[in-house]
Amino acid sequence: MPRRPTKTPPARGRKRTGPWRRSSTRSSPAATPFAGSEPDTPAKDPRLPVTSSSVSAGHPHRPDRDRGAPAGTAIRDGDVRAGLREANRSPIAKLGQAPSPHSRAPETPPGAANPSAACNPAEGEAQPTTQDWMRTLTRYRQPVPARSVLELAVTLVPFVAIWAVAWCMLSISAALALAIALANAAFLVRLFMIQHDCGHGSLFRDRRLCDWIGRGLGVLTLTPYDVWKRTHAIHHATTGNLDRRGVGDIPTLTVREYAEKGWLGRSLYRLLRQPVIMFGVVPFYTFFLQNRLPVHLMRAGWRYWLSAMGTNAAIGLVLAAIVRLGGWDVLLFVFLPTMLLAAIVGMWFFYVQHQFEETSWENDEDWNIQEAAFHGSSHYALPGVLCWITGNIGVHHVHHLASRIPFYRLGEVVRDHDLLEWSKRITIWESLRCARLHLWDENRQRLVSFTEARAIPA
Repeated sequence: MPRRPTKTPPARGRKRTGPWRRSSTRSSPAATPFAGSEPDTPAKDPRLPVTSSSVSAGHPHRPDRDRGAPAGTAIRDGDVRAGLREANRSPIAKLGQAPSPHSRAPETPPGAANPSAACNPAEGEAQPTTQDWMRTLTRYRQPVPARSVLELAVTLVPFVAIWAVAWCMLSISAALALAIALANAAFLVRLFMIQHDCGHGSLFRDRRLCDWIGRGLGVLTLTPYDVWKRTHAIHHATTGNLDRRGVGDIPTLTVREYAEKGWLGRSLYRLLRQPVIMFGVVPFYTFFLQNRLPVHLMRAGWRYWLSAMGTNAAIGLVLAAIVRLGGWDVLLFVFLPTMLLAAIVGMWFFYVQHQFEETSWENDEDWNIQEAAFHGSSHYALPGVLCWITGNIGVHHVHHLASRIPFYRLGEVVRDHDLLEWSKRITIWESLRCARLHLWDENRQRLVSFTEARAIPA
């Protein structure tokens, strides 16, 4: 693939704005193709938005996202957060240029209007609305069956082959077997991303085919597919909502909530937020222990218990065969290292995707699914090899905008639309700072560290 010419990134302020202007029409989340309103979303769950009450035509705390408001005017008088948004507005409008000559725009039928043009305005033109983006991104949602089969094959076959090589090397050198097993974690991460696409129904058009592939991969990733699919749908439908935290997200307190807790509560939260715990203990607990019992879905129906118990039984058979054929050394030096490293990598990515300084959290009355989908998700800019390993999941803001886009087409979206390429962009170096951000400051509308929180007046 030819390398794209180097681009000059936009000027970066304290807060970058999104690549759209607010539409003047009110629309129900359930009527739009955004994540959380997809057909696989469990509509009966009380956490999921099923009405348009949370979608407003203007946003009281984000004047930079309400293009109908006069420049320099906060929506609410005396609203400190609105003033900060206005003061820190960055020139995202200057990024609305035509696509790069090296980008590949989706084909447009003869005689049909090209919706992509609305999302690549010239300088000085109005920025695209959410409806513009919805129409444009819909064009990328169709999976290519042959490509999906190829992506699955070039991931699953090497994973099994490398795992077998590590097993054979164990008789020669335990250290060599361990090194090979750790390298194989890259393919396991990619298998999880393919399972993730199955959960969104984006790998193939046939939803049942996606589900059965996902269930099979769940045995390799130690993840009961139907349980994960349900909790992940809740995550998409409630991301960035302060009143609907607790399922499918990383525990996050506001500065006020943290201050109101007692000594024990603050100590436990600080312990959870320590990198060793967050990226060491939590991944182990999540994939090896929590996934074994769907306690949080105890009253949601038998399907989730069947998924968990069926996956557990299959994993048990695999482990029994490993011990029977290769002994405990294979389990300790080949199986566990691959699984644990893949879990750690997965946890880091999930953290960076939503736990960055300029993310978005709102109370229920100010929250809507479209803004949360974009403003609460990052674009983790990675080298090509890491993009391949992680299934382009770093393009997370686009994924949350339209979760039915296959992972192998996410790269096309950011190549075709510079606004999306540079919005919410975080480099690997910048992402390291995310591990020091722990609390949501509702006044300054950003994540802060414990040290910064102590400096905030009560």
